[in-house]
Amino acid sequence: MSSRSASTSEEGAGRLVVVATPIGNLGDLSPRAASVLASAGYIYCEDTRRTLKLLSHLGVSGPRLVAHHRFNEAATTPVALDRLRAGATVALVSDAGTPLVSDPGGRLVRAALGEGFQVEAVPGPSALLAALVVSGLATERWCFEGFLPAKGRRRAERLAAIAAEPERAAVVFEAPHRVGRLLDELLAACGPERPVAVCRELTKLHEQVWRGTLGSAAARPQGGQPRGEHVIVLGPPGSLGQWPVST
Repeated sequence: MSSRSASTSEEGAGRLVVVATPIGNLGDLSPRAASVLASAGYIYCEDTRRTLKLLSHLGVSGPRLVAHHRFNEAATTPVALDRLRAGATVALVSDAGTPLVSDPGGRLVRAALGEGFQVEAVPGPSALLAALVVSGLATERWCFEGFLPAKGRRRAERLAAIAAEPERAAVVFEAPHRVGRLLDELLAACGPERPVAVCRELTKLHEQVWRGTLGSAAARPQGGQPRGEHVIVLGPPGSLGQWPVST
């Protein structure tokens, strides 16, 4: 692990630092992450307004914020490389959690590595890992599916692959207005006895983790439009009896 400060780089070479930010609770930002954000020359972020609020919470006003998201990353990546060539430290953040995990940033990381720049990670909050460890399901082996394709054959193929997964838990992200549809589709693909944890608003004031079977999850009344991005953790076939949760 490098012992250099975030504001310096070896022999003047720039470096890219991938920084995990809170998924809800601002107290989850690590001291190292705060230090990197305060001393970076540039912060590349999905939404400058979201990142500005985080920096205001930290009392930081120095770094330049650059919008960097899936719609413009082809144009912003070459500019970031120019700044790395000039010796700048560039921090990369997403709106919440760890960049590149169902968030933009992969293009920039690969481009920086391709030109030989140092790329570091400041680990921290992740909705994926938070949901997995509170699900109650076995965590020794698991697979991450992220957001499924919105529709069509590719979505059907991914659902079939999840259903056929023999041993690993599967973790899926979903938007609130589509979570009911996803649970219905998982029920049709996997059957009613697969254990599932439905997590939302993780680390926030109204955090909720519901645990049960796909059959009971699909039948559960939603009580209006759900709020907050959801993380679904689905157990593998035959794991219901190993799950110490009443269904």
